[in-house]
Amino acid sequence: MSLGSATTPVTPGAVAVLANPSAGRGRHGGLLPAVRELLTAAGRPVCLLSAATAADAVAVCRRAVAAGASALVTVGGDGTVHAALQALATTGVPLGPVPAGTGNDFALATGFPADPTAAAAAIADAIRAGRTQGVDLARVSVADTPDRWYGAVLAAGFDAIVNERANRMRWPSGPRRYDLAILVELARLRPRRYRIVLDGEPHHLDAVLVAVGNCASYGGGMRICPAADPADGLLDVVVAGPVGRATLIRIKPQVYRGTHVGHPQVRSFRARQIIIEAAGVVGYADGERLGPLPLTVTAVPDALRLLR
Repeated sequence: MSLGSATTPVTPGAVAVLANPSAGRGRHGGLLPAVRELLTAAGRPVCLLSAATAADAVAVCRRAVAAGASALVTVGGDGTVHAALQALATTGVPLGPVPAGTGNDFALATGFPADPTAAAAAIADAIRAGRTQGVDLARVSVADTPDRWYGAVLAAGFDAIVNERANRMRWPSGPRRYDLAILVELARLRPRRYRIVLDGEPHHLDAVLVAVGNCASYGGGMRICPAADPADGLLDVVVAGPVGRATLIRIKPQVYRGTHVGHPQVRSFRARQIIIEAAGVVGYADGERLGPLPLTVTAVPDALRLLR
């Protein structure tokens, strides 16, 4: 996650910009100059942040907030936004997400244009007018790690298991690694025993897929939690029960339309706080690794300001 240049020193009141030129497989690699021009025209100095890793991205965003940045703009996908959220949550410093990644679920769910240039222009207009809007975030607590924030969806079932396998694989490269991981995990598919506590009420169930949504979609438009609203102070939980490979394959395409929730083996819940326990599962949120279950997810209303 590098801009290809050194970080520009952040001055008080400046707009900090974190860009990931490899997001979206590099198809928006030339976008940054246009974004910078639009933001500069809004009347604020612009400072560029550079980071080589996801951990570096979180650190530079936190330093920018501590140095007095008036806003943070991300140019990338949900992973880039995820890094920014760790620095911005509950600070009041607003975020402007320019959707330039493979998955832009948070930006689109919170009302930003899908076209990155149009989104940058809308963000610049909000900066010029001093306009922000509050939105909820989810805070995740995992044992022995600092709390993390996410904006879109947490996966704690089949999709998370696929991510974990793909991240361990060294071959093949690129998207084929994920495709192979799906095939391997489909062959190994089995229901797992979950204990899910919803606002203090425990549920014991067998499932192959568990998702907790602050927003409706993940993975570039898969509406896994179709009723989720990032402004209602609640989290949506969708659980696919003990289905087999054939049923899971049939259900998966329905996720893009959000119609999978009508399947008799899919259950939906809504809560402010969720505890998820299961053996052998690592949680992922916004596509980023959180850590092994158990974990606790809490909805935090108005945790983030958006440049809208």
